[in-house]
Amino acid sequence: MKSKLLKTMVLASSLVFLNCGDDAVTSAINDYATGLSSSAGEVVSPESAGSALPASSETVQQGGETNQQAGGDESCLASSLPDACGPGTNPLPTSSAAVVTTPESSASVTPNPESSAAVTPTSSATVTPNPESSSVAAPASSATTPASSAAAPASSSSEKAVESSSSEAPKPAGIFLAEGKDETKDQMRVKYIERTGHDGGGILAYPEQLSTTQKHGIVVWGPGGGTEPGAYGGMIRRLASHGFVVIALRESPGNASQGKPALDWLAKKNNDPNDPLYQKLDMNVVGCSGHSMGGLESEQMVIQDKRVITAMLNNSGDLGHTAMSQVPQGKTIGIVYGEGGMERPNAEADYNNPGVKVPACLIKMTGGQGNECQQGECGWGHGSGPWGGMAATVAWMRWHLGGEDFRKDDFVGSSGRYINGEILGERGRWKGQCKNF
Repeated sequence: MKSKLLKTMVLASSLVFLNCGDDAVTSAINDYATGLSSSAGEVVSPESAGSALPASSETVQQGGETNQQAGGDESCLASSLPDACGPGTNPLPTSSAAVVTTPESSASVTPNPESSAAVTPTSSATVTPNPESSSVAAPASSATTPASSAAAPASSSSEKAVESSSSEAPKPAGIFLAEGKDETKDQMRVKYIERTGHDGGGILAYPEQLSTTQKHGIVVWGPGGGTEPGAYGGMIRRLASHGFVVIALRESPGNASQGKPALDWLAKKNNDPNDPLYQKLDMNVVGCSGHSMGGLESEQMVIQDKRVITAMLNNSGDLGHTAMSQVPQGKTIGIVYGEGGMERPNAEADYNNPGVKVPACLIKMTGGQGNECQQGECGWGHGSGPWGGMAATVAWMRWHLGGEDFRKDDFVGSSGRYINGEILGERGRWKGQCKNF
Protein backbone atom coordinates (compact mmCIF):
# COMPACT_ATOMS: atom_id res chain seq x y z
CA MET A 1 0.00 0.00 0.00
CA LYS A 2 2.80 2.30 0.98
CA SER A 3 4.58 1.36 -2.22
CA LYS A 4 1.47 2.15 -4.24
CA LEU A 5 0.98 5.45 -2.40
CA LEU A 6 4.63 6.34 -2.94
CA LYS A 7 4.35 5.63 -6.66
CA THR A 8 1.23 7.79 -6.86
CA MET A 9 3.01 10.68 -5.13
CA VAL A 10 6.04 10.42 -7.42
CA LEU A 11 3.79 10.37 -10.49
CA ALA A 12 1.85 13.41 -9.29
CA SER A 13 5.08 15.32 -8.62
CA SER A 14 6.31 14.52 -12.12
CA LEU A 15 3.10 15.77 -13.68
CA VAL A 16 3.29 19.03 -11.73
CA PHE A 17 6.89 19.50 -12.80
CA LEU A 18 6.09 18.86 -16.46
CA ASN A 19 3.12 21.24 -16.42
CA CYS A 20 5.26 24.00 -14.91
CA GLY A 21 7.89 23.43 -17.57
CA ASP A 22 5.34 23.64 -20.40
CA ASP A 23 4.01 26.93 -19.09
CA ALA A 24 7.50 28.37 -18.87
CA VAL A 25 8.42 27.24 -22.35
CA THR A 26 5.15 28.49 -23.75
CA SER A 27 5.62 31.79 -21.96
CA ALA A 28 9.18 32.13 -23.26
CA ILE A 29 8.11 31.38 -26.80
CA ASN A 30 5.27 33.84 -26.54
CA ASP A 31 7.60 36.46 -25.11
CA TYR A 32 10.12 35.86 -27.91
CA ALA A 33 7.40 36.10 -30.54
CA THR A 34 6.12 39.22 -28.90
CA GLY A 35 9.63 40.58 -28.88
CA LEU A 36 10.03 39.91 -32.59
CA SER A 37 6.71 41.55 -33.29
CA SER A 38 7.66 44.55 -31.17
CA SER A 39 11.07 44.81 -32.82
CA ALA A 40 9.50 44.56 -36.25
CA GLY A 41 7.26 47.40 -35.31
CA GLU A 42 10.26 49.49 -34.30
CA VAL A 43 12.08 48.83 -37.57
CA VAL A 44 11.00 51.09 -40.40
CA SER A 45 9.10 49.73 -43.35
CA PRO A 46 11.25 48.31 -46.17
CA GLU A 47 10.57 51.33 -48.39
CA SER A 48 11.61 53.77 -45.71
CA ALA A 49 14.58 51.72 -44.61
CA GLY A 50 15.76 51.55 -48.15
CA SER A 51 15.58 55.32 -48.51
CA ALA A 52 17.13 56.18 -45.18
CA LEU A 53 19.50 53.37 -44.20
CA PRO A 54 21.82 50.78 -45.76
CA ALA A 55 19.95 47.60 -46.60
CA SER A 56 21.54 45.60 -43.79
CA SER A 57 19.34 43.80 -41.26
CA GLU A 58 21.80 44.77 -38.56
CA THR A 59 21.66 48.40 -39.51
CA VAL A 60 17.88 48.41 -39.80
CA GLN A 61 17.58 46.72 -36.44
CA GLN A 62 19.88 49.30 -34.94
CA GLY A 63 17.76 51.99 -36.46
CA GLY A 64 14.72 50.58 -34.65
CA GLU A 65 16.56 50.41 -31.33
CA THR A 66 17.91 53.90 -31.74
CA ASN A 67 14.49 55.31 -32.54
CA GLN A 68 13.01 53.48 -29.54
CA GLN A 69 15.61 54.81 -27.15
CA ALA A 70 15.40 58.31 -28.56
CA GLY A 71 11.64 58.31 -28.16
CA GLY A 72 11.00 58.83 -31.91
CA ASP A 73 7.56 58.50 -33.53
CA GLU A 74 7.31 55.18 -35.38
CA SER A 75 4.71 56.40 -37.85
CA CYS A 76 6.87 59.36 -38.84
CA LEU A 77 10.02 57.29 -39.17
CA ALA A 78 8.28 54.56 -41.12
CA SER A 79 6.83 56.96 -43.66
CA SER A 80 8.64 57.14 -46.98
CA LEU A 81 6.88 60.39 -47.91
CA PRO A 82 8.84 63.67 -47.73
CA ASP A 83 8.25 65.77 -44.61
CA ALA A 84 5.85 63.18 -43.12
CA CYS A 85 6.21 64.72 -39.65
CA GLY A 86 6.69 68.32 -40.68
CA PRO A 87 9.24 70.22 -42.79
CA GLY A 88 12.65 68.66 -42.91
CA THR A 89 11.87 65.39 -41.11
CA ASN A 90 12.48 63.13 -44.07
CA PRO A 91 16.11 62.08 -44.63
CA LEU A 92 17.92 64.53 -46.88
CA PRO A 93 19.97 62.57 -49.41
CA THR A 94 21.80 65.70 -50.52
CA SER A 95 22.89 66.72 -47.03
CA SER A 96 26.02 65.27 -45.52
CA ALA A 97 24.37 65.75 -42.12
CA ALA A 98 21.99 62.95 -43.05
CA VAL A 99 24.88 60.57 -43.52
CA VAL A 100 22.62 57.59 -42.99
CA THR A 101 22.34 57.66 -46.77
CA THR A 102 26.10 57.36 -47.19
CA PRO A 103 27.17 53.92 -45.89
CA GLU A 104 30.71 54.41 -47.08
CA SER A 105 31.13 57.41 -44.81
CA SER A 106 33.26 56.83 -41.71
CA ALA A 107 30.62 58.76 -39.74
CA SER A 108 27.70 56.67 -40.98
CA VAL A 109 25.63 54.31 -38.79
CA THR A 110 27.80 52.09 -36.59
CA PRO A 111 26.74 48.39 -36.59
CA ASN A 112 27.41 48.13 -32.85
CA PRO A 113 24.01 48.58 -31.12
CA GLU A 114 25.77 49.58 -27.91
CA SER A 115 27.63 52.43 -29.54
CA SER A 116 26.96 55.76 -27.82
CA ALA A 117 27.09 57.44 -31.21
CA ALA A 118 24.10 55.38 -32.27
CA VAL A 119 21.94 56.18 -29.27
CA THR A 120 22.86 59.76 -28.40
CA PRO A 121 20.75 62.08 -30.53
CA THR A 122 22.17 65.27 -29.03
CA SER A 123 25.71 64.97 -30.39
CA SER A 124 26.52 67.12 -33.44
CA ALA A 125 28.55 64.21 -34.80
CA THR A 126 25.86 61.64 -34.05
CA VAL A 127 24.20 59.94 -36.95
CA THR A 128 20.76 58.62 -36.10
CA PRO A 129 17.58 58.01 -38.05
CA ASN A 130 15.58 59.82 -35.39
CA PRO A 131 13.23 62.09 -37.36
CA GLU A 132 13.40 64.68 -34.63
CA SER A 133 17.16 64.90 -34.80
CA SER A 134 18.36 68.32 -35.89
CA SER A 135 21.14 66.67 -37.87
CA VAL A 136 18.58 65.02 -40.14
CA ALA A 137 16.16 67.90 -40.30
CA ALA A 138 18.71 70.61 -40.99
CA PRO A 139 18.72 71.50 -44.72
CA ALA A 140 22.42 72.24 -44.70
CA SER A 141 24.40 71.80 -47.89
CA SER A 142 27.24 69.32 -48.15
CA ALA A 143 29.57 72.22 -48.72
CA THR A 144 28.87 73.71 -45.30
CA THR A 145 27.89 70.68 -43.16
CA PRO A 146 30.56 67.96 -43.28
CA ALA A 147 29.63 64.40 -42.29
CA SER A 148 32.08 64.22 -39.40
CA SER A 149 32.81 66.95 -36.92
CA ALA A 150 36.25 65.44 -36.45
CA ALA A 151 37.08 65.83 -40.13
CA ALA A 152 35.61 69.29 -40.76
CA PRO A 153 33.13 70.57 -38.18
CA ALA A 154 30.17 72.48 -39.54
CA SER A 155 30.01 76.04 -38.35
CA SER A 156 28.03 79.15 -39.10
CA SER A 157 31.26 80.88 -40.07
CA SER A 158 31.90 78.36 -42.84
CA GLU A 159 28.37 78.83 -44.15
CA LYS A 160 28.77 82.59 -44.11
CA ALA A 161 32.06 82.30 -45.92
CA VAL A 162 30.51 80.34 -48.75
CA GLU A 163 27.49 82.60 -48.88
CA SER A 164 29.64 85.70 -48.83
CA SER A 165 31.87 84.52 -51.66
CA SER A 166 28.79 83.82 -53.75
CA SER A 167 27.05 87.11 -53.02
CA GLU A 168 30.19 89.15 -53.58
CA ALA A 169 31.08 87.53 -56.89
CA PRO A 170 31.23 90.37 -59.45
CA LYS A 171 28.61 90.24 -62.16
CA PRO A 172 29.48 91.11 -65.74
CA ALA A 173 28.76 94.69 -66.67
CA GLY A 174 26.40 95.65 -69.46
CA ILE A 175 23.95 93.54 -71.39
CA PHE A 176 24.56 89.97 -72.51
CA LEU A 177 26.22 89.41 -75.87
CA ALA A 178 27.17 86.16 -77.57
CA GLU A 179 30.83 85.29 -77.16
CA GLY A 180 31.24 84.95 -80.90
CA LYS A 181 31.72 88.44 -82.30
CA ASP A 182 31.52 87.78 -86.04
CA GLU A 183 28.49 89.74 -87.22
CA THR A 184 28.46 87.94 -90.54
CA LYS A 185 27.41 84.67 -88.85
CA ASP A 186 24.78 83.41 -86.44
CA GLN A 187 26.28 82.75 -83.01
CA MET A 188 23.64 81.02 -80.83
CA ARG A 189 20.56 78.87 -81.21
CA VAL A 190 17.40 80.95 -80.92
CA LYS A 191 13.72 80.59 -80.15
CA TYR A 192 11.67 81.96 -83.02
CA ILE A 193 7.99 82.52 -82.24
CA GLU A 194 5.60 83.70 -84.95
CA ARG A 195 2.13 85.23 -84.69
CA THR A 196 2.80 86.95 -81.40
CA GLY A 197 3.34 90.42 -80.03
CA HIS A 198 0.90 93.08 -78.91
CA ASP A 199 -1.29 92.57 -81.96
CA GLY A 200 -0.70 88.85 -82.54
CA GLY A 201 0.98 89.40 -85.88
CA GLY A 202 4.61 89.89 -84.97
CA ILE A 203 7.64 87.68 -84.36
CA LEU A 204 9.56 87.22 -81.12
CA ALA A 205 13.09 85.80 -81.19
CA TYR A 206 15.69 85.40 -78.46
CA PRO A 207 18.57 83.07 -77.49
CA GLU A 208 17.53 79.61 -76.31
CA GLN A 209 19.97 79.97 -73.42
CA LEU A 210 19.10 83.22 -71.71
CA SER A 211 21.72 84.70 -69.43
CA THR A 212 21.45 84.18 -65.67
CA THR A 213 23.88 87.00 -64.82
CA GLN A 214 23.09 89.75 -67.33
CA LYS A 215 20.06 91.37 -68.90
CA HIS A 216 19.41 91.22 -72.62
CA GLY A 217 19.19 94.24 -74.87
CA ILE A 218 16.19 94.66 -77.16
CA VAL A 219 15.89 95.32 -80.88
CA VAL A 220 12.58 96.32 -82.45
CA TRP A 221 12.45 95.40 -86.14
CA GLY A 222 10.04 97.06 -88.56
CA PRO A 223 9.13 95.39 -91.88
CA GLY A 224 8.79 97.26 -95.13
CA GLY A 225 5.41 98.52 -96.26
CA GLY A 226 3.11 95.65 -97.23
CA THR A 227 5.75 93.03 -96.29
CA GLU A 228 5.25 90.27 -93.72
CA PRO A 229 7.78 90.30 -90.87
CA GLY A 230 8.64 86.69 -91.69
CA ALA A 231 10.33 87.89 -94.88
CA TYR A 232 13.11 89.17 -92.63
CA GLY A 233 13.68 85.92 -90.79
CA GLY A 234 17.41 85.94 -91.52
CA MET A 235 17.92 89.36 -89.97
CA ILE A 236 15.69 88.58 -86.98
CA ARG A 237 17.49 85.31 -86.26
CA ARG A 238 20.92 86.86 -86.72
CA LEU A 239 20.22 89.61 -84.20
CA ALA A 240 18.76 87.15 -81.68
CA SER A 241 21.70 84.79 -82.12
CA HIS A 242 24.03 87.56 -80.97
CA GLY A 243 22.18 87.86 -77.67
CA PHE A 244 19.38 90.33 -78.36
CA VAL A 245 15.68 89.87 -77.75
CA VAL A 246 14.03 90.87 -81.02
CA ILE A 247 10.41 91.85 -81.54
CA ALA A 248 9.43 92.23 -85.17
CA LEU A 249 6.32 94.28 -85.89
CA ARG A 250 3.43 93.12 -88.02
CA GLU A 251 3.47 96.44 -89.89
CA SER A 252 5.32 99.75 -89.92
CA PRO A 253 3.22 102.90 -90.29
CA GLY A 254 6.38 104.98 -89.92
CA ASN A 255 5.17 107.03 -86.96
CA ALA A 256 6.15 104.91 -83.88
CA SER A 257 2.51 103.90 -83.38
CA GLN A 258 3.44 100.20 -83.57
CA GLY A 259 6.89 100.31 -82.04
CA LYS A 260 5.72 101.82 -78.74
CA PRO A 261 3.05 99.21 -77.93
CA ALA A 262 5.49 96.48 -78.94
CA LEU A 263 7.92 97.71 -76.29
CA ASP A 264 5.11 98.01 -73.75
CA TRP A 265 4.21 94.37 -74.48
CA LEU A 266 7.79 93.29 -73.83
CA ALA A 267 7.82 95.30 -70.60
CA LYS A 268 4.80 93.31 -69.37
CA LYS A 269 6.55 90.04 -70.18
CA ASN A 270 9.61 91.27 -68.32
CA ASN A 271 7.46 91.77 -65.20
CA ASP A 272 5.51 88.51 -65.45
CA PRO A 273 6.96 85.82 -63.12
CA ASN A 274 5.43 83.12 -65.32
CA ASP A 275 7.09 84.34 -68.51
CA PRO A 276 10.44 82.98 -69.80
CA LEU A 277 11.59 86.59 -70.23
CA TYR A 278 10.84 87.53 -66.63
CA GLN A 279 13.49 90.00 -65.44
CA LYS A 280 15.67 89.12 -68.45
CA LEU A 281 15.30 92.41 -70.34
CA ASP A 282 16.95 95.79 -69.95
CA MET A 283 14.09 98.02 -71.01
CA ASN A 284 16.41 101.02 -71.20
CA VAL A 285 18.80 99.43 -73.68
CA VAL A 286 16.69 99.33 -76.82
CA GLY A 287 17.63 99.71 -80.45
CA CYS A 288 15.29 100.02 -83.41
CA SER A 289 15.86 98.98 -86.99
CA GLY A 290 13.78 98.21 -90.02
CA HIS A 291 13.50 98.18 -93.77
CA SER A 292 12.02 101.01 -95.85
CA MET A 293 8.85 102.05 -93.96
CA GLY A 294 10.23 100.01 -91.07
CA GLY A 295 13.27 102.28 -91.16
CA LEU A 296 10.99 105.30 -90.81
CA GLU A 297 9.28 103.55 -87.87
CA SER A 298 12.65 103.03 -86.19
CA GLU A 299 13.68 106.63 -86.83
CA GLN A 300 10.52 107.93 -85.16
CA MET A 301 11.03 105.52 -82.25
CA VAL A 302 14.50 106.88 -81.48
CA ILE A 303 13.02 110.39 -81.64
CA GLN A 304 9.91 109.77 -79.55
CA ASP A 305 10.61 106.92 -77.12
CA LYS A 306 13.08 107.55 -74.30
CA ARG A 307 13.75 103.80 -73.97
CA VAL A 308 15.29 103.70 -77.45
CA ILE A 309 18.91 104.83 -77.54
CA THR A 310 19.89 104.04 -81.14
CA ALA A 311 18.44 103.30 -84.57
CA MET A 312 19.79 101.81 -87.77
CA LEU A 313 17.64 102.40 -90.83
CA ASN A 314 17.84 99.93 -93.72
CA ASN A 315 17.19 101.38 -97.20
CA SER A 316 15.27 104.29 -95.75
CA GLY A 317 15.39 108.00 -94.99
CA ASP A 318 12.94 110.69 -94.04
CA LEU A 319 10.94 111.93 -96.99
CA GLY A 320 11.05 115.46 -95.57
CA HIS A 321 14.81 115.19 -94.95
CA THR A 322 14.47 116.58 -91.40
CA ALA A 323 13.85 113.64 -89.05
CA MET A 324 17.49 112.86 -88.30
CA SER A 325 17.95 116.42 -87.09
CA GLN A 326 15.24 115.77 -84.46
CA VAL A 327 17.03 112.91 -82.75
CA PRO A 328 17.66 113.92 -79.11
CA GLN A 329 21.16 114.38 -77.77
CA GLY A 330 22.70 111.29 -76.20
CA LYS A 331 21.34 108.99 -78.92
CA THR A 332 22.86 107.68 -82.16
CA ILE A 333 21.51 106.88 -85.61
CA GLY A 334 22.74 105.30 -88.83
CA ILE A 335 21.49 104.42 -92.31
CA VAL A 336 22.49 101.52 -94.55
CA TYR A 337 21.39 101.99 -98.16
CA GLY A 338 22.01 100.73 -101.66
CA GLU A 339 23.81 102.56 -104.45
CA GLY A 340 20.91 102.02 -106.82
CA GLY A 341 18.02 101.92 -104.34
CA MET A 342 15.10 104.28 -104.62
CA GLU A 343 15.70 105.31 -100.97
CA ARG A 344 19.11 106.81 -101.79
CA PRO A 345 18.04 110.47 -102.24
CA ASN A 346 16.12 110.51 -98.95
CA ALA A 347 18.85 108.71 -97.02
CA GLU A 348 21.56 111.11 -98.14
CA ALA A 349 19.44 114.25 -97.67
CA ASP A 350 18.31 113.18 -94.19
CA TYR A 351 21.89 112.58 -93.12
CA ASN A 352 23.23 115.77 -94.71
CA ASN A 353 20.70 118.02 -93.00
CA PRO A 354 22.83 120.65 -91.22
CA GLY A 355 20.65 120.34 -88.14
CA VAL A 356 21.90 116.85 -87.33
CA LYS A 357 23.85 117.18 -84.08
CA VAL A 358 23.98 113.60 -82.78
CA PRO A 359 26.54 110.95 -83.76
CA ALA A 360 25.37 109.59 -87.13
CA CYS A 361 26.61 107.38 -89.95
CA LEU A 362 25.63 106.94 -93.60
CA ILE A 363 26.80 103.62 -95.05
CA LYS A 364 26.42 102.84 -98.74
CA MET A 365 26.65 99.42 -100.33
CA THR A 366 28.51 99.64 -103.65
CA GLY A 367 29.61 97.31 -106.44
CA GLY A 368 26.45 95.23 -106.44
CA GLN A 369 25.09 93.41 -109.44
CA GLY A 370 21.61 94.62 -110.26
CA ASN A 371 19.58 96.83 -112.56
CA GLU A 372 18.35 99.32 -109.95
CA CYS A 373 19.97 102.69 -110.57
CA GLN A 374 20.21 106.07 -108.85
CA GLN A 375 22.37 109.07 -109.75
CA GLY A 376 24.17 107.17 -112.46
CA GLU A 377 25.02 104.16 -110.27
CA CYS A 378 23.44 100.75 -110.56
CA GLY A 379 23.80 97.71 -108.38
CA TRP A 380 22.68 97.22 -104.79
CA GLY A 381 19.00 98.15 -104.72
CA HIS A 382 16.19 98.84 -102.31
CA GLY A 383 16.38 95.41 -100.65
CA SER A 384 20.11 95.40 -99.95
CA GLY A 385 20.24 96.33 -96.25
CA PRO A 386 18.24 93.55 -94.54
CA TRP A 387 19.80 90.76 -96.60
CA GLY A 388 23.25 91.26 -98.12
CA GLY A 389 24.03 94.09 -95.70
CA MET A 390 22.64 92.73 -92.43
CA ALA A 391 26.12 92.50 -90.85
CA ALA A 392 26.28 96.30 -90.55
CA THR A 393 23.10 96.42 -88.46
CA VAL A 394 24.27 93.60 -86.17
CA ALA A 395 27.67 95.26 -85.64
CA TRP A 396 25.96 98.60 -84.97
CA MET A 397 23.73 97.09 -82.27
CA ARG A 398 26.65 95.29 -80.62
CA TRP A 399 28.47 98.62 -80.55
CA HIS A 400 25.72 100.96 -79.35
CA LEU A 401 23.67 98.54 -77.22
CA GLY A 402 26.36 96.10 -76.13
CA GLY A 403 29.12 98.65 -75.52
CA GLU A 404 31.72 97.05 -77.80
CA ASP A 405 33.65 100.27 -78.26
CA PHE A 406 36.29 98.62 -80.42
CA ARG A 407 33.70 98.62 -83.20
CA LYS A 408 33.95 102.39 -83.47
CA ASP A 409 37.02 101.84 -85.64
CA ASP A 410 34.87 99.83 -88.04
CA PHE A 411 32.53 102.77 -88.63
CA VAL A 412 34.45 105.97 -87.85
CA GLY A 413 37.61 107.08 -89.65
CA SER A 414 38.94 106.38 -93.10
CA SER A 415 39.74 102.68 -93.21
CA GLY A 416 37.20 100.87 -91.07
CA ARG A 417 35.29 97.82 -92.25
CA TYR A 418 32.13 99.81 -92.96
CA ILE A 419 34.01 102.84 -94.19
CA ASN A 420 36.02 101.17 -96.92
CA GLY A 421 35.96 97.40 -96.69
CA GLU A 422 34.63 94.35 -98.45
CA ILE A 423 31.05 93.25 -98.01
CA LEU A 424 32.03 89.85 -96.67
CA GLY A 425 30.27 86.96 -98.35
CA GLU A 426 28.75 89.29 -100.91
CA ARG A 427 29.74 91.25 -103.99
CA GLY A 428 31.06 94.81 -103.59
CA ARG A 429 32.35 97.14 -100.89
CA TRP A 430 31.11 99.36 -98.13
CA LYS A 431 31.52 103.10 -98.52
CA GLY A 432 30.67 104.92 -95.31
CA GLN A 433 30.92 108.25 -93.58
CA CYS A 434 30.17 109.38 -90.02
CA LYS A 435 30.02 112.65 -88.10
CA ASN A 436 29.64 114.08 -84.60
CA PHE A 437 31.55 111.22 -82.93
